[in-house]
Amino acid sequence: MQRPHKAYPVELAQFHSADYVEFLHRITPDTQHLFRQELTKYNLGEDCPVFENLFEFCQIYAGGTIDAARRLNNQLCDIAINWAGGLHHAKKCEASGFCYINDLVLGILELLKYHARVLYIDIDVHHGDGVEEAFYFTDRVMTVSFHKFGDLFFPGTGDVKVLINVFLCFLYLYLLDANTTDLSPGALEIGEREGKFYAINVPLKDGIDDTSFTRLFKTIISKVVETYAPGAIVLQCGADSLAGDRLGCFNLSIDGHAECVRFVKKFNLPLLVTGGGGYTKENVARCWTVETGILLDTELPNARLDTFKLSLARANQHGLSCEIYGLYDIDPTTFLRMVCNLPDDVLPFSLIEQENLNSKSYLSTIKMQVLENLRSIQHAPSVQMQEFIILWLLIAVIYEFQVPPDFYIPEFDEDEQNPDERMDQHTQDKQIQRDDEFYEGDNDNDHMDVGSVAGSFNGAGGHCTVPWLDD
Repeated sequence: MQRPHKAYPVELAQFHSADYVEFLHRITPDTQHLFRQELTKYNLGEDCPVFENLFEFCQIYAGGTIDAARRLNNQLCDIAINWAGGLHHAKKCEASGFCYINDLVLGILELLKYHARVLYIDIDVHHGDGVEEAFYFTDRVMTVSFHKFGDLFFPGTGDVKVLINVFLCFLYLYLLDANTTDLSPGALEIGEREGKFYAINVPLKDGIDDTSFTRLFKTIISKVVETYAPGAIVLQCGADSLAGDRLGCFNLSIDGHAECVRFVKKFNLPLLVTGGGGYTKENVARCWTVETGILLDTELPNARLDTFKLSLARANQHGLSCEIYGLYDIDPTTFLRMVCNLPDDVLPFSLIEQENLNSKSYLSTIKMQVLENLRSIQHAPSVQMQEFIILWLLIAVIYEFQVPPDFYIPEFDEDEQNPDERMDQHTQDKQIQRDDEFYEGDNDNDHMDVGSVAGSFNGAGGHCTVPWLDD
């Protein structure tokens, strides 16, 4: 575990405009009425509200992703996780979809200092438009987004065929010669200039299930990695693609969602994993816990099996039939929710009854279109590594003069530390093992008497419960 540094404004300005970063720094709920014009300019308000400590919030989650990328670059780890990150809608000069700073773009920019090519994969139910837009003109980054498209679903971009992002159209007109750029309604949303065919979108309809999603995901990602040969992968694991999400419309189980993580991990490439959306918090916590276990090669207890056994016991207790799949008057989902005492939007299993509107022919068409675009890439793009190394060294020198010393990841040698010297809290937080984590010894929490632990909870005036385990 690492406590990340708070990203400095100069770091945030590597992607975002300096005036936008400065505005986020000074805006507060008490002063926002004085900046009505700026609020409109930077798209703050409504789904991007101003709240207390907004800028510090951005610094913390962005700093986590930046630090994760640096640790990968320095080969201090093979996989880095920041569940607080993944805010993929933020644009260069404005907020969008409760995303203020695009930590994913900042993390990818860090990875590009060491890797010629970076692959970005997004399994959030919403299109990763901010990341795609940031790298729309380069072949150094390939973006692949699996998301809901249609029915005016936010953000309205990410079709496999039609470019509908008006902002991009104006950007193209400004940067490119209109005579050589097709901005007609039939223009493909696949990237432009050097980045043509390096933006891949997989637009899906409501109700897609585990089988359909994972089959399509594995087919496309396998071909992408084979064709593009990335040096590192960034995986955004938005959990609003789970069944029962309050804003989502997919029908993925936690196992189906986690299977995508397991598949990407098998490529054995430097991997940066972030969170993202997710609006049924109990399911989000379960999902990211399972996926953390997968990334750490740690087998977790089968909580679903325990819940199932508990449901049968409660069924007997209340005189209900245990032949769950033989019930005629109660459907399985209602039965399990009743006996497990779960709210309607929490998944006891993956029994959300929802029609899959993604037909086999539709998914086949999407797959063929994506694979056809990949065939347009003859081979992995090359980078003049000599020029690349010189540029990286130049950037490193500039950073050394612009950013405070703790911008860098420190190295600790426990054997050389003087036990009689007191370390400040900031230094302690940067150590891998914090002193409030579990450890072996007489005070190991795992070895404490159960009664004393229970007494400590009750004595503090608190109460720890698991809703579906309490009778």
